This record gives sequence, structure tokens and C-alpha cells, in this order.
Amino acid sequence: MQTFDDNTRTELEAAAFRTLVAHLREREDVQNIDLMNLSGFCRNCLSKWYVAAAEDKGLDVSYEDARELVYGMPYAEWKAKNQTEATPEQLEKFKESHPG
Repeated sequence: MQTFDDNTRTELEAAAFRTLVAHLREREDVQNIDLMNLSGFCRNCLSKWYVAAAEDKGLDVSYEDARELVYGMPYAEWKAKNQTEATPEQLEKFKESHPG
């Protein structure tokens, strides 16, 4: 595997993150519970990780601001526009994949 200096590695990771966020913004049909059930993380997790990264740098980023960055709009707006009720099957799979 090729190694890069820290600055280049950070730039590549940031570009990959931006691409992931753009992809998730385009895939409004994909519900967070489906992401959680399949991958163990969702848009809200990305938002929390963003806040944690900011805190590590001594920066103050609110969870709502981070969610707006990830969702591309205020979370309440995205939720009203795109989120559906979880099905019993989705909820059961979530319980199985996230015990406790």
C-alpha cells in the first residue's frame, strides 16, 4: 500500500467523506434504520463523529449544525420530507443487530 504524508492523507480522507455525504444526500430514499441495520452507522452517526472531530480540535460545532451539513438541510426538514415509519421487520432487525 502506498503511504502519503499526513496532509495528503487528510485531504484524501476529507474528499472521501465529502463524496459519502454527497451520495447520502442524493439517496434520500435510503432510511437511516436501513443504514444502521446493514452497516452499523447512519447519517446521524456521521453527524456525531463530525461533532467529536470538531471537539478534538477545540472547535464548537453543534449536533444540529453537523446534521445540517450531512443532510444538506435542517434535520427536521429532511425528516418531514423523507423519513418513513420503520416497519416491524426493520425494527426487529435493528434489535437483533444492536442489542442493548
